Amino acid sequence: MTSKPKHRRPGRLSQLSLGLAAAFALVATAQAQEAATATKKTDETGAEINTLETVTVTARRREETLKDVPVAVTALSAEALESKDIKNLGDLQGQVPNLSIYAARGSNTTITAFIRGVGQADPLWGVDPGVGIYFDDVYIARPQGALLDVYDVQRIEVLRGPQGTLYGKNTIGGAIKYVSRPLDDKFGGSMTLTVGDYQQLNAKASLNAASADGELRGRVAVASLKHDGYGTDLANGSGVSNQDTQAGRVSLGYYPRNLPITLQVSADETRDNSNMRGFQRLAVNAFDPNKTPPYDSRYDINSGMPNKNNTTAKGNSLTATWAINSAWAAKYITAERQSTTNTGIDFDGLPNKIADVFANYNDRSRTHELQFSYDSDASNGVMGLYYFDGRAGGRVRNNFLNLLFGDTNGNVFTKSTAVYGDWSWRLNSRLGLSAGLRYTQEDKHAIVLNQSYSNDQFTTVTGVSANFDKTRKVSNTAPKLGLDYKLDENVNLYATASRGFKSGGYNIRANTAAVPDSSKPFNDEVLDSLEFGTKLSSDGGRFEMNSALFTNKYRNVQLSVFSSYTMANGQQGFFGDFTNAGSARVNGAETEFAFRPDRVWTISGNLAYMDAYYLEYMDRGVNVASSKFFTNTPNFTAGLNIEARTAVAWGGTLRSRVSASYRSKVYPTTDLSPDIAQQAYTLYSAGMIWELDRHWSFSLQGNNLFDKHYRTDGYNIPSLHILDAYYGPPRTYSGSVTYKF
Repeated sequence: MTSKPKHRRPGRLSQLSLGLAAAFALVATAQAQEAATATKKTDETGAEINTLETVTVTARRREETLKDVPVAVTALSAEALESKDIKNLGDLQGQVPNLSIYAARGSNTTITAFIRGVGQADPLWGVDPGVGIYFDDVYIARPQGALLDVYDVQRIEVLRGPQGTLYGKNTIGGAIKYVSRPLDDKFGGSMTLTVGDYQQLNAKASLNAASADGELRGRVAVASLKHDGYGTDLANGSGVSNQDTQAGRVSLGYYPRNLPITLQVSADETRDNSNMRGFQRLAVNAFDPNKTPPYDSRYDINSGMPNKNNTTAKGNSLTATWAINSAWAAKYITAERQSTTNTGIDFDGLPNKIADVFANYNDRSRTHELQFSYDSDASNGVMGLYYFDGRAGGRVRNNFLNLLFGDTNGNVFTKSTAVYGDWSWRLNSRLGLSAGLRYTQEDKHAIVLNQSYSNDQFTTVTGVSANFDKTRKVSNTAPKLGLDYKLDENVNLYATASRGFKSGGYNIRANTAAVPDSSKPFNDEVLDSLEFGTKLSSDGGRFEMNSALFTNKYRNVQLSVFSSYTMANGQQGFFGDFTNAGSARVNGAETEFAFRPDRVWTISGNLAYMDAYYLEYMDRGVNVASSKFFTNTPNFTAGLNIEARTAVAWGGTLRSRVSASYRSKVYPTTDLSPDIAQQAYTLYSAGMIWELDRHWSFSLQGNNLFDKHYRTDGYNIPSLHILDAYYGPPRTYSGSVTYKF
């Protein structure tokens, strides 16, 4: 029998959202064409308006324009984030070439991120992410709570390829930088209220204040983000795949006029009290006595577990800068971050206790970073010291078939010390040389005690599946060498060779009683990358295109694999393995472009190709590389945005947009299940923003306009007859009003 979801909106409302978005986009386009015909670009002001927005980035720890930095980086300003309706980091997918990023399986705030085939989908505390997430230059060590919501932001940068000579730790695949709005020397702020379908109600506000002389400054930003579930837990009628998030950030700064120093302290906290994420069972579970068929809805479940999925993430930091002289500057950043997650994961999505898991994650980290930067006409660069001290742990309680009760329990302590430098020299007016080096020492101390229990109270121990206390010490030297050549004032060429590193560790799910080798450590990942790129600007700054070709040699690829073992009674038991694939090759090409032919139109987009394949993948002594595929690594991705900006008869400026993003077939999980794999698909969105004046603006946004059903993740556990698929959001629309002062 199939279900009829209780939280579904009538079909006409969804059709209305599509119609409104399309209609407004068409109206805006027609007005833009009319305005473009009437506009004459004859004066200096008109020519300046026609150029593309100049975006400043800090990809190399210093301010540079996007077109001048010889790095594959995408930067989205606050205006671009608003125009494209980027609500959290997951919405960057489709806007950045060769980026896969989304909420991990059963969570709303745990991030899964892959860049150029490099990442990590397992959120358990025994393994580190492959893509570094940075919040105002502070490394976020764990994926829980890292799917940051966008509010009071200045820009977001996505750096592709190894970034070890400049950033924190474990940035083997790349880095995503969230840069919040800086402290201003005058009073101001903004308020935004958003309503939409699924009872969406979002409120965001910020306030900046400063003393009369601008020496003392403060800023507060808050956000409340809510919407009903896309599906229903049929067991109790509560929503699933909903959002209930509150976030806040406060910063205080001291900017003395007569001293060459600045001090800033910041604190932030995010509380997510959302429910479970819904999913669709793709097959009847053989252990279900009722043989319940899959529901029609791609979000509805019928869970026998509490509908809870709570995460609290917070942190604080101190940043001090010292302008030593006209060329040298120093910066010290110290920060602490921590998060706690309590979540229920009902793998079977049924009232029966077939695979019920309750997980608690907790982590805390402290970082210290001392940088010295130098800037002159002949050379510039940065060098520094970095220290990370973190503890990540928790307890995962597993109830399989209401017969097998066991836990994954322990902590991993990590201490990482690094010294790094990255320098650039102008050899002449056209040719530049850059070099970088990072030396890292890292200690990982794993304490694991996994046990079996007599019942679902998890109090009476009946056996020990793993009990070890081990320490692993590693070191790594990661170099980088680059050349850049200015072919003329509009064309920059560059070539970079670099190495990325991600430390190994221990399988926290180890079951040494059944698989004795599971307590052995897995190896460090190493990636050697060679990249060739171009930065092109032409037509008086109205057209820009950034392209890159890369080839990566990838060794000891860390893979989380759900497998099984045969128990004494002949039944198959679940086992979460962690292994290394020996070596792989990732080749690719990507390009981004933006074109503003006149004062009205802007056309931008990206196109990317990747060919990722294993060279060695040993399975029980046999190289099975030819039958394995990379996860979260589609061969082709593309995105296109068409935007129009024009004055309107009733006052103000209208910005309208239509967008499309394409992804070819992708395997989200290492088991490579064809049932979970997502075939090629395209998503469409549209929006408009009416800026009445410098104070008031109004917007209407629509996403996934054709209500495409697309999978982002899933589970395939044959021993428990689990086959689930998680889907991206359905068609949604929203309207907002913003007041700035």
